[in-house]
Amino acid sequence: MKKVLVFIALFGIACVSMTSCGSKKEAAEESADAYDDYETAEPKQESSADLIAQGQVLVDAGDCKTCHHPTNKIIGPSHTEVAQKYDFTKANVSLLAGKIMSGGSGVWGEIPMSPHPDISMADAEKMAMYVLSLDGEKPKD
Repeated sequence: MKKVLVFIALFGIACVSMTSCGSKKEAAEESADAYDDYETAEPKQESSADLIAQGQVLVDAGDCKTCHHPTNKIIGPSHTEVAQKYDFTKANVSLLAGKIMSGGSGVWGEIPMSPHPDISMADAEKMAMYVLSLDGEKPKD
């Protein structure tokens, strides 16, 4: 009986060892795939479409819909109105990301937009990219 238990224990250890080695190799391969150039190890750049899609997820998950709608004015302007007012440039992405984070008033009326200081600049830029894409415009620079 002891021999059977020892055999089962050794077999279990061997199985765990074999499966953990394979997952380390797969993890290393996945990590290597995240780089364009193995010499410089620079991460791949995400496409504008990927960033816009991530921005949509952030907008949908946030409190934006309390005051904004994609096509209709609620308390604030519709996101499409914002897209039509601003060209889809890096400068305007940064400008709108700043407004998302710090809030503001006066551009669209007297009701101030609430600040969102907990949103990172990177996420605010993705959100701004999504909003600016709603009129069908592609990034200009």
